[in-house]
Amino acid sequence: MTVLIINGPNLNMLGTREPEIYGALTLPQIEEKVLARLKVAGIEGVSVQSNAEHEIVDTIQSAVLKGVDFIIINPAAFTHTSVAIRDALAAVAIPFIEIHLSNPHSREAFRKHSYFSDLAVGVIAGFGVDSYLMAADAAIKHLAN
Repeated sequence: MTVLIINGPNLNMLGTREPEIYGALTLPQIEEKVLARLKVAGIEGVSVQSNAEHEIVDTIQSAVLKGVDFIIINPAAFTHTSVAIRDALAAVAIPFIEIHLSNPHSREAFRKHSYFSDLAVGVIAGFGVDSYLMAADAAIKHLAN
């Protein structure tokens, strides 16, 4: 079993970018925790980050050929703007969880709309790094069924 973790724009800046909102851990530190959680369950985890919409679309499309069983995606700013990423997720029909470190519903009005939530198995937001860990646990349970 393989879980693909996709991180959108600006998440490469975690640890220094607005730590009062996003926390002090870097993306590699978060990825290490999630990949370890998946490994304990016998699941391979692969993590990617891109600031480019087309690279995320390409990653999603190639996931089918690579035998990915589940996707955890933090689309970041693309949550509110990307029909292209939404269409890619719909096209591959790989189950996915949408995650966010912060709670978009407690922030600016434009952050309240997601192009992905209605397609997702579930949405986890507002728990910092625990959002990623909760998503890993949910993916493990989903794949066990």
